[in-house]
Amino acid sequence: MSTWITICDTCKREDWEDTGMDKTDGEVLADLVEAAAQGSGVKTRRVSCLMGCKHSCNVAVQATGKLAYTLGAFEPTNEAAEGIVAYAKAHAASDSGQVPYRAWPETIKGHFITRHPPLDEGQ
Repeated sequence: MSTWITICDTCKREDWEDTGMDKTDGEVLADLVEAAAQGSGVKTRRVSCLMGCKHSCNVAVQATGKLAYTLGAFEPTNEAAEGIVAYAKAHAASDSGQVPYRAWPETIKGHFITRHPPLDEGQ
């Protein structure tokens, strides 16, 4: 089973229009996460809107049968992307998807928005 990082590519921080950027903040973060994830064993995908606009930039970390997490309020930087991928790798290595706090990359601390229990296979 693979751990996936789902990246919202439509996320824009409040000041985005003033930056003159051609890409949305989500597109920039998606580019960086995809590059950081290459060869890591973690898969990535983009979606248009995770509905966390107050917390942009948003990602979801999930895998079948494991806890899933939504993280947000990232700056679209290499450091953020590398932290997201490092957390997703730890998620992949965990049987339940839960990663001990002491193992969290510093760059993702304070960015958790939600945690979802895994769906029961019989439901």
